[in-house]
Amino acid sequence: MSNNQFRRGELYSVINGMASTAVARRLQKNFRTAGLEITIEQWSVLYHLWKEDCLSQQELCNRTFRDKPSITRLIDNLEKQQLVKRTASSTDRRINLVCLTDNAKGLQQQTIDLANQTMSEALVGVSKDEIEVVKKVFQQVYDNLV
Repeated sequence: MSNNQFRRGELYSVINGMASTAVARRLQKNFRTAGLEITIEQWSVLYHLWKEDCLSQQELCNRTFRDKPSITRLIDNLEKQQLVKRTASSTDRRINLVCLTDNAKGLQQQTIDLANQTMSEALVGVSKDEIEVVKKVFQQVYDNLV
């Protein structure tokens, strides 16, 4: 068997992202334990807004790799929680910008700390060199497919 051939079960493990799913579940559990009522999906939207506030819904689709209906639902729920607000773009009224509220800004450090804690839990026994190899491999897989 050559280097890049997988047995069926191994291939499914890669495709299904078992490690990614396990990390997401642990992060969700850590959020709940801390009393935070946001989902991992909502957090991913907030994360991109913390990096650059007031993005269009289309830009959030692009950055989170979600479709328009999914982003709309996530933003609707974040609005209900008073974590974001939609505003019309000053340059194009057809575009809604999604902007953080003060409530969301107050969650940034706590959620980042919980994400770092979760990654520390996940990476116990994994060396920095091993992490770099995995990052490189996953980046190459991504580059090959986009």
